[in-house]
Amino acid sequence: MKLLILLSVLAASAIASQKRYDGYQLFQVTPKDAASYDALARLSDSEIYDFWTDLRTIGHSTDIMVPPAYVSIFVDLMHAYSMEYRVKMVNVQTVLDMARDEQVAVPRVGSPRYSVTWDNYYDFNAITAFINEIAAAHPDKVTVSSIGKTFENRDMPLVKISTGGTGKKAIVVDGGIHAREWISPAFVTWLINELVENYAAHPQYVDNVDWYIMPVINPDGYQFTHDTNGDRLWRKNRKPNAGIGGIPCIGTDMNRNFGFHWNEGGSSANGCSDTFHGGAAFSEIESQNVRDAILAVAGQAEMYLTFHSYGQYWLTPWGYTSALPDDYTQLYTLAVSAVNKLTAVYGTQYTIGSSTNVLYVASGGSDDWAKGGAGIPFSYTVEMRDEGTFGFQLPARQILPNNEEVWEGIKVMAESLF
Repeated sequence: MKLLILLSVLAASAIASQKRYDGYQLFQVTPKDAASYDALARLSDSEIYDFWTDLRTIGHSTDIMVPPAYVSIFVDLMHAYSMEYRVKMVNVQTVLDMARDEQVAVPRVGSPRYSVTWDNYYDFNAITAFINEIAAAHPDKVTVSSIGKTFENRDMPLVKISTGGTGKKAIVVDGGIHAREWISPAFVTWLINELVENYAAHPQYVDNVDWYIMPVINPDGYQFTHDTNGDRLWRKNRKPNAGIGGIPCIGTDMNRNFGFHWNEGGSSANGCSDTFHGGAAFSEIESQNVRDAILAVAGQAEMYLTFHSYGQYWLTPWGYTSALPDDYTQLYTLAVSAVNKLTAVYGTQYTIGSSTNVLYVASGGSDDWAKGGAGIPFSYTVEMRDEGTFGFQLPARQILPNNEEVWEGIKVMAESLF
């Protein structure tokens, strides 16, 4: 009976992208044994079910978005395997609409000379305009270049913040590798603004460290989440792939495409899956461009920070194995200091540890490659707010509180390099 239900759940698939999510429900599910875990693992490779958080280990919950046509049979599966579950969002579209309405209603604040502020979310075009504007306003500190073109021929901007001089260590920062994680570019652009516009309040963070910042490293996917004919919950890039069973699909998960222990677990060979790892390591032009940009400064860079959502985790390598880096104690100790400062702002709790041991196996990640491939000693993935109440659609009113608390952690990170 269990097998019949599982086969029914896996049968048929809705390939076409859904612009609206009326009736979609978000479930939090906890596998209790090997059989229930295996059932969820099989679902995770289907394009029908959207795993908002990747499948962890037995006894740990994961968030799964289920289309309305599959809710009943999905619940039957939960009962058949005696899995604990609860509905976190009764209607995903309602949450998206509420967040959109709030964004429209929030009055604009901040410097009117820039194309973005941090009371709202902005598309890639506005972000590009902002970094060019701040570079023009502060040519003594900011330079903007392109690390290359995307599949859809967009420039991928790199912002260097420096007061000049030689012998300084550097921090590499990126955001927006997963298109739907809007708080990521919202934080990274805020970080640029904080370092530059508020330089006089804390000059040590620029005088002592050079910053190489890529606000959005998946521009095509990110813009698609903003387009009127796009998909707010799109994750991957936008290059078509061979799909599966002769049915083409679109996109590769760039955070499974980096060439350090690529395709060694936690990714999919199914081109329709949200964790599709690509046809080969660095198969995607965007991940190639990021690789080359980081390698160009790897001799100077001592730290790599990549920003994601959601879950509130400060993660170290490795993602491909439960084994720890040789310098894990040093990585962990610094992360604890950063998170302590972060939590002191608003009380927000973060979990600290290696990606695999805290969450799940996920090979081909940019953080693993930055440390193991590019040789950058301190490499971290920061999964920002929240813990799943709003998921990827963090309300605009939480942008500034999120950014302010994470900034306190970043200051600790930067000070460790002085």
